[in-house]
Amino acid sequence: MKTMVVSPHPDDETLGAGGSLLKLKEAGSQIYWLNITDVKTAGGGYDESFISKRKIQIEKINAYFNFDGFINLRFQPTTLNDSIKGEMVGEIGNAFDRVKPDCIILPDYNDAHTDHKYVFEAAYACSKVFRRNYIKRILTMEIPSETNFGMPYDAFKPNFYMDITKYFERKIEALQIYDTEMGEPPFPRSKEAIRAQAVIRGVEAGVAYAEAFQVIKEIE
Repeated sequence: MKTMVVSPHPDDETLGAGGSLLKLKEAGSQIYWLNITDVKTAGGGYDESFISKRKIQIEKINAYFNFDGFINLRFQPTTLNDSIKGEMVGEIGNAFDRVKPDCIILPDYNDAHTDHKYVFEAAYACSKVFRRNYIKRILTMEIPSETNFGMPYDAFKPNFYMDITKYFERKIEALQIYDTEMGEPPFPRSKEAIRAQAVIRGVEAGVAYAEAFQVIKEIE
């Protein structure tokens, strides 16, 4: 099986599905990472030192998970909007066609960050069965600091859990690579908060630690 995780920004793939990706890889599945936005020039609040550090973080994460393929579209963060949605659909569709994943993992459509919303909409538009019938399962993932701040009337409702008990500490280890994105409690992207979330999802699934997803399409 080929699984492709689609991250609006580097770190979303690990926050939302890091343990599951490690588990899938160990089970013999192929895993792929499609990243949509990335800082590439100074400006917009990013200096050259951050840009260099982000490049190193991405290289380390790619090696840590041993992805079977990595595609970085490098749109500028916080600039995704309707005017470039067509371009995004084209680029994401091309990436899907290169890999032909059986399963895609997307940010949730109700995430607080507008980049996440646009990425979901563009990626989902690429998943139409009459265009890409190789996509058999579509999941949305729970990303701390985004999914839990979505609008309450359409809150994330998980209906699929992955037992990551064996892989949770490795997920935390991977997140340490993103030291620029992590913080201290009660910040949602802290080790303590991420552990607490994994415990809660684990309780719901009857295991020690779990990641939660929402299945929005599955074809057998």
